[in-house]
Amino acid sequence: MSPGERFSMPLKAHLFSQSTPIGLDCLGWRRHLSYTSMVVPDGAPEKSGLADDIGSEEDLYEEFRSSGHRFGHPGGGGGEQLAINELISDGSVVYAEALWDHVTMDDQELGFKAGDVIEVVDATNKEWWWGRILDSEGWFPASFVRLRVNQDEPMEEYLAQLEEAQAGEQASSGLFLGPGLPCKEQMRANVINEIMNTETDYIKHLKDICEGYIKQCRKRTDMFTEEQLRTIFGNIEDIYRFQRKFLKGLEKKFNKEQPHLSEIGSCFLEHQTDFQIYSEYCNNHPNACVQLSKLMKANKYVFFFEACRLLQKMIDISLDGFLLTPVQKICKYPLQLAELLKYTNPQHSDYKDVEAALNAMKNVARLINERKRRLENIDKIAHWQSSIEDWEGEDVLSKSSDLIFSGELTKISQPQAKSQQRMFFLFDHQMVFCKKDLLRRDMLYYKGRVDMDLMEVMDVEDGKEKDFNISVKNALKLRSSAGDEVHLLCAKKPEQKQRWLRAFADERRQVQHDHETGFSLTEVQKKQAMLNACKSHPAGKPKTVTRPYYDFLLRQKHPSLPSSLPQQQVFMLAEPKRKTSTFWHNIGRLTPFKK
Repeated sequence: MSPGERFSMPLKAHLFSQSTPIGLDCLGWRRHLSYTSMVVPDGAPEKSGLADDIGSEEDLYEEFRSSGHRFGHPGGGGGEQLAINELISDGSVVYAEALWDHVTMDDQELGFKAGDVIEVVDATNKEWWWGRILDSEGWFPASFVRLRVNQDEPMEEYLAQLEEAQAGEQASSGLFLGPGLPCKEQMRANVINEIMNTETDYIKHLKDICEGYIKQCRKRTDMFTEEQLRTIFGNIEDIYRFQRKFLKGLEKKFNKEQPHLSEIGSCFLEHQTDFQIYSEYCNNHPNACVQLSKLMKANKYVFFFEACRLLQKMIDISLDGFLLTPVQKICKYPLQLAELLKYTNPQHSDYKDVEAALNAMKNVARLINERKRRLENIDKIAHWQSSIEDWEGEDVLSKSSDLIFSGELTKISQPQAKSQQRMFFLFDHQMVFCKKDLLRRDMLYYKGRVDMDLMEVMDVEDGKEKDFNISVKNALKLRSSAGDEVHLLCAKKPEQKQRWLRAFADERRQVQHDHETGFSLTEVQKKQAMLNACKSHPAGKPKTVTRPYYDFLLRQKHPSLPSSLPQQQVFMLAEPKRKTSTFWHNIGRLTPFKK
């Protein structure tokens, strides 16, 4: 819903003070309003005589509308978007100016800095536009830019300046920038100063959220439950405490007199494991946006959050925009360290630490990305399980969170060496096998599972197999450590067998990696995923099998529009959701995934 649409809705019958935090007089209302009567010293609202003091709610509402404050993101509504598309379709060139940085490491998205001018190529989507800067093209959030007031302003000068700036970065290290330092050392000092300044600004930003929003929300138990606050703000208070400690460490390593001599690489190495707390925040962020959008449908929450912002004297960005900053910040560290390494001489005492810090922060971001992917996948696993007929035993999610591989194999059982065609699904920690329906090949029936934590995978040579006393080809064997359970599996082709052997090795590596990084699903996450799956399969309705989960591992070759809102994107390192791919098929009609 656009801000204009929200303002056109009638107000509900409630007193404005119900959504007013302490110090609302910072809003700049007419002086005849008595804000001291709105609140008591501890923040609790006064109920007596308030309506008489402040007049009708409609008057307040109209005055607030005319005060020039905005909610939501910059940019116009549907009319402006239609006008942009008409200009583009007529062959006109439309330019937009970046309001703030869009940090991304996804080759399908267009990164830029505040102040950059972007040529808008496609604006048919409300949230994501396709744009161009020099030779770079990609998607970018429409809320991060504003249209240039004068579209006829020549771009040649701006583009020339941009090209000169890029060429300047490639200047030789022997040049000097004015009196004093060589170019490379001066550039290193500039990067160090930028890291310190942005870190200080980030701390202020986190403090504003914690004290300007969370503190006020906790005083309003009539408006927010603790569960709602945990969903909206996640573990941002933990991030705030950590970042303060991290900044103190940076300040100890910072040389104020000669910034280029600062040795900050070791500080990143020291805290590399602490940065993993961002994983929880990034994974929760889409839920925060959903919860926030639900609350913002009520005008009292719109007023409340805007009043919190003004009271804390924060810049004119909506709360969901503020909550996106930690997601962007963890993405920006590798970019800053890469820039620092670029201007650090190999002989510099900080060079090795900066190089190691860059790799460490890339690994942190990669870990966050992987955890986000895994958490997004659990709903698909739960949906897959709910489509299987005659399911027995515990849920897959009780010990697994990722499908490694799947495909059709021949299972040979003892004692009669009976041969059966089965569909196998290899998850972390376990493998589930099912039988296809004889008439409806798109239906599967549960037949059993294998605990991979107890199994040893053995490559079986073609020929006589001694345990089963039969001749086999393209076979492999699973044997329990106690020797009381043996499974003989045969593939149709040698390459399929090799792919399965690699998959079993991948499964063991993933289990080890999860153990080392401490990854696990919470009981709440498991229950919610299964609950969502059950809702999609009401009792009494026939089940249909969705495509196998391994198909999600395929990457699209063509750009696809990010389907999430800009506030829900989590960069390449914590990959933004994409529009659902177009090659969905039923499980029974797919051949096993080949990499």
